[in-house]
Amino acid sequence: MPQNARRTARRRRLGTALREAREAAEITATQAAQTIHSDNTKLSRIETGRHRVTRLELETLFALYEVKDEKLREWLIALAAEGNKRSWWRKHSDKIGPDLKELLSLEADAARITTFQAHVVPGLLQTRNYAAAIISGCNERLTKEEVEFYVDLRMARQDIFQREEPTRHLVIVYEGVLRQQIGGRRVLAEQLRHLISLSRPPEMTIQVIPFSQGAFDGARGSFSMFSYPDPLDFDVVQVEYLDGALYLEEDATVKKYQRAIDGLRAAALSSSQSTEMIASIARELET
Repeated sequence: MPQNARRTARRRRLGTALREAREAAEITATQAAQTIHSDNTKLSRIETGRHRVTRLELETLFALYEVKDEKLREWLIALAAEGNKRSWWRKHSDKIGPDLKELLSLEADAARITTFQAHVVPGLLQTRNYAAAIISGCNERLTKEEVEFYVDLRMARQDIFQREEPTRHLVIVYEGVLRQQIGGRRVLAEQLRHLISLSRPPEMTIQVIPFSQGAFDGARGSFSMFSYPDPLDFDVVQVEYLDGALYLEEDATVKKYQRAIDGLRAAALSSSQSTEMIASIARELET
């Protein structure tokens, strides 16, 4: 049965590590392919994250490449196992584009998510009414049924916070996000009350950069960083653009975004001060 797979951050990371191990061992692609009873095409797809690798194939390559470092072996095995997991949203895959599939995979497995949003409340914190206003407003060609589907999907994504070991989430937003009346005053007030109910540091930390803050060292646009614990131990940054998203994994690039997060947090109000501001704006909307 073919094992062709969608590229994900984990598979790309695994493929790159396997290629580096092969090259360090001075093994040719042809030799490696023959050892796992395959061909150069399949090996190339494994090394570029486009093909799943079985545990048996992985162990065979470890032996061929003389990978004896236990920590490295454990890391690669974890990457392969995570990359082969069945996704909760698989039954809807015909309705979901590749960028959204990548986002869902990252959210499902991350131990920590850090989001900076300059324009709207992040999707994982949205209420149903706010989400519906966003989704229908962004694409007026969607039918009522399609809007409902994407709203349901967005609500299902939030289940990561209901797990036995919930994902930790740090959210940083501009004050303007809290004042932009998406869906109208009532919908926004409901959304702000929802943010207040969610705020529970350190599991869920919400910080606001107020209008009164002057120039500061931070990001120029919205992004999210997904962090994974040992043995995976890596970070992926998602940056959205008009009709898609970029997924950045290079260590030097990730470090730049980590520094940007530090700058954003320094410019933002504390969690408690942010909650007070959110509550004040909600009261304004409700009067």
